[in-house]
Amino acid sequence: MLVLASDHFGFPLKKVIADYLREEGLAFEDLGVFSEDEVVDYPDVALQACLGIREGKYTCGILVCGTGIGMAMVANKIPGIYAACAHDIYSAERAKKSNNANVLTLGRHIVGPELAKMLVRAFLESEFQGGRSAPKVEKIRAIERRYLRG
Repeated sequence: MLVLASDHFGFPLKKVIADYLREEGLAFEDLGVFSEDEVVDYPDVALQACLGIREGKYTCGILVCGTGIGMAMVANKIPGIYAACAHDIYSAERAKKSNNANVLTLGRHIVGPELAKMLVRAFLESEFQGGRSAPKVEKIRAIERRYLRG
């Protein structure tokens, strides 16, 4: 199951994504926020979503804030979480195909509703290809093991 979450800045785009996921019949859990008035700091919501992925409750996640950058920074601090901030279709697709990302972060101030749907589709439909990318991904995991000790 997919997890979806945002801070208050990302809420309008998260709502568009939630509607899209429902239209596509995709299972997901929405961790909020549920209005722009519900002020929450992105580190808090990113941590909650990413711990759920790490614990196996979710297979992957989509996190939305103002730019997507803050969510990606927090997510990438959690061992076992590999987040990519994407604002174009190629990057959203390659996040999984080349980098085996399990979190896509998006920025409401950068990505419009229709593009967001395409980015989500590209990310969710992609699979890690391995091949020449596999040793690089393993190097990332080795760095994580050495420096994060998670």
